[in-house]
Amino acid sequence: MTNFIPIFPLAIVLYPGEELNLHIFEPRYKQLIKYCADNKKPFGIPSVINNQINEIGTLAEVVEISKVYDNGEMDIKTKGSSVFRILEIVKEVPDKLYSGAIVNYLHNYANGNKKLMQKVIEDVRQLHKILKVNKQFKKSDDELLSYEVAHHIGLSLEEEYELVGLMEEIQRQEYLKRHLTKILLVMAQMETLKQKINQNGHFKNLDAFDL
Repeated sequence: MTNFIPIFPLAIVLYPGEELNLHIFEPRYKQLIKYCADNKKPFGIPSVINNQINEIGTLAEVVEISKVYDNGEMDIKTKGSSVFRILEIVKEVPDKLYSGAIVNYLHNYANGNKKLMQKVIEDVRQLHKILKVNKQFKKSDDELLSYEVAHHIGLSLEEEYELVGLMEEIQRQEYLKRHLTKILLVMAQMETLKQKINQNGHFKNLDAFDL
């Protein structure tokens, strides 16, 4: 199924189900948000990486226009829904300041593995403990999905984009697990290095080698 949607390219990755607050100030996007809010239509947020619009993005629903300023700028609340792939960018839309795109929607499978996800969450908790980060998720651990922890484990923008392009939940879980394993190993090596540096210069009680 293909469809035309207005697009709002941003240097972020929005995940399905994720809440995103935005301050809208450019005239073209003020027009876009007003159109979408008035007509109850979603808009697309394709990810911009290295100054290029990538083909994968996520639909965003306008949940609320929280504030409208005297100059027409807006604070809005949005929520991610479907993942799409851009087939063609429409730079000029008749009578509109904003651009659009012809897209198709990607089927997103939720066939995850509970044990694997539990391991991911345990590693997330361990990472946060090491970093002294206190992160409270809105769901219990057994209800969390990959999208709901992905922004909280230090992925780069490119890695977040790779994740949103994986259509199987079990693939996303494996991706997060590999990343966390790598990060936790680095953190352990850093702690060992820290201990070695702190010990340097101290008097050492060492056994001499017996010739």
